[in-house]
Amino acid sequence: MLDVTALILTDHETLRRQFAALDDARSDEALEAVWNGLARMLDVHAACEEEVFYPALLRHGDDAEDETDDAIDDHNKIRQGVREAAEHRIGTKVWWEAVGVARTENSKHIAEEEREALPDFRKNASDELREQLAVAWLNWRFEHDSGKGVSTRDKDPQEYIDDNS
Repeated sequence: MLDVTALILTDHETLRRQFAALDDARSDEALEAVWNGLARMLDVHAACEEEVFYPALLRHGDDAEDETDDAIDDHNKIRQGVREAAEHRIGTKVWWEAVGVARTENSKHIAEEEREALPDFRKNASDELREQLAVAWLNWRFEHDSGKGVSTRDKDPQEYIDDNS
């Protein structure tokens, strides 16, 4: 069965590996190659969760409003780190600090999501809904993996919850 939570976990593992690849990069050219794809994936992953997963969690989760509020706040902090990194030359101390913000916030976010939101959804959503959302996730990603059309603007968590509940 296709399962949206499995697709989210796959992205999480890819994000972890890409951050590790930054540690292994030995030149600015390598850093740039890894970071460009990673920064785009951070933005695309957050936007896809906000488009596909969190609206469904709000309708089916036990503690969905708190989990969604935390997630949107985390996404904003990750986006801020990505935007800050874009303001600096790759490999500089200030660039690494901005990347560190994105990395720390991403690590915190995916740990919380894997501990709270994903189990909550698996417990409360039908197999049919999980598969339907997996198809929506794959279609959305097919359309947006390039980053084109993906908003990187911060969102107000409460406004997001109100709009998607």
